Amino acid sequence: MNKKQAIMKYLLLVFAGIAVGALVFSNVEFNVSPKGLTLSNRPNFATATNNIENYPVQSLKEFNEAFVQIAESANPSVVTIFTEKTLNQRMVSPFGFFGRPFNDFFDSPESGPSPRRGHKEVLHGIGSGVIVTHDGYILTNNHVIDGADALYIRTFDNRKIDAQVIGKDSKTDLAVIKVNAKDLKPILIGDSDKLRVGEWVIAIGSPLGENFARTVTQGIVSAKGRANVGLADYEDFIQTDAAINPGNSGGALVNINGELVGINTAIASRTGGFEGIGFAVPSNMAQKVMTALITTGKVARGYLGVTIQNVDENIAKAMHLKAREGALVGTVVEGGPAARIGVQTGDVILDFNDSKVTGSNELRNSISSQLPGSIVKFRVLRNGVVRLFKVRLEEQPVRRVAAAPSAAEEKITAVFGFRAEELTALTAKRLNLNPAAGKVVITAIDTASNAFFAGLRRGDIILSLNRQNLTSFAEYSTLVKNIKSGDLLFLLVERKGNKVYFAFNV
Repeated sequence: MNKKQAIMKYLLLVFAGIAVGALVFSNVEFNVSPKGLTLSNRPNFATATNNIENYPVQSLKEFNEAFVQIAESANPSVVTIFTEKTLNQRMVSPFGFFGRPFNDFFDSPESGPSPRRGHKEVLHGIGSGVIVTHDGYILTNNHVIDGADALYIRTFDNRKIDAQVIGKDSKTDLAVIKVNAKDLKPILIGDSDKLRVGEWVIAIGSPLGENFARTVTQGIVSAKGRANVGLADYEDFIQTDAAINPGNSGGALVNINGELVGINTAIASRTGGFEGIGFAVPSNMAQKVMTALITTGKVARGYLGVTIQNVDENIAKAMHLKAREGALVGTVVEGGPAARIGVQTGDVILDFNDSKVTGSNELRNSISSQLPGSIVKFRVLRNGVVRLFKVRLEEQPVRRVAAAPSAAEEKITAVFGFRAEELTALTAKRLNLNPAAGKVVITAIDTASNAFFAGLRRGDIILSLNRQNLTSFAEYSTLVKNIKSGDLLFLLVERKGNKVYFAFNV
């Protein structure tokens, strides 16, 4: 065997290992029950039968053909969405953007760059969407269609069809629109929970404008369960390095079986363009949200009535926990489900419905995914003792808008990096606090201190110090005298009605 043959054999083995199981879509039959063009009670998602369990790849040409057939099968299900928003001249952004999370493209107003004052203008936007049912339901991002006065789509076969908004959910940045049309090809929806890091995926959408409609790019799943991205209230993003750009919002992330596993939503970028980090809403989350929007017009989420936070290394040390696991309970809402069964501030939730809790975001998503009225069970750790709770969840109430943040923090030099004072009526008025909320309040903080970097802020009310509840400012003063530089400080504070733990070395 010569060197060239040896290299070819090695490449074929590598590609075969990657592409085993790729579906040949010419052997897939769609079994869809068409419905009328009116709104149905539940969406009728496409189904398919996989006739080939493991498609053998024996050559580079067959490996190439597998990806071609995946793209050819999924591409007709992806549409370009066009939006129109009528607004007054004084509202126009000089860059032609609404300020979307994904910076999807908007062109200049029809009336030109310098219309007369008060003149009505139309701003045009573009994004992507995925056909998910035969009767015209399309899944996209909320930020693609939010605020639009009119919208239409352009299909794979170049048909222009008016669309209407069925429902939207800003908390997951998802929306459902519908068109009345025949001969639509819905995509198969896969199980995103089964998706593994390292799997090959394909992104399809309309980046950088209509001229690049249904662009196909390929990459892998870089990570799962990404949160704290800052795009939505409930985040469980799939991260991928498949090239996606502004305009891809609402497009499809497809696995090698040709199934929809995510809705492309955002990119992490310093320049506004592709840098190898994209995010997609998992298909399982998207399907639940879509079904709720179609059947009830809203997304009802379970509500336990607590605020939770991650257990970091310092908190674990301060609470004498063996591992940084679970979710720490801060506020227990008075009269809520958790309060009625005896959950307390400082409890660490270890598992939820028999699934181990690894962090607060995961638990928050698990609770919200339950329907109101569902009975759930969970275990908590309290002072070294494990307790089991069972409770019926309520519907999540409408969240109040938080007050605007205060002015920039004062920079001072003080013990522990912050200054605490007695919460008098005068101090409470100055800081816009309830004078009955506690006994000790932080009035200034050094922005270069460990306390600041841990998250402590001016206006925080200190409820306990190193696990000792504070009943007076004198008691606080006595306790701090025994703390030396380098010691671990463990605080429970109240901020805007919520209780939060902080731990840091002074």
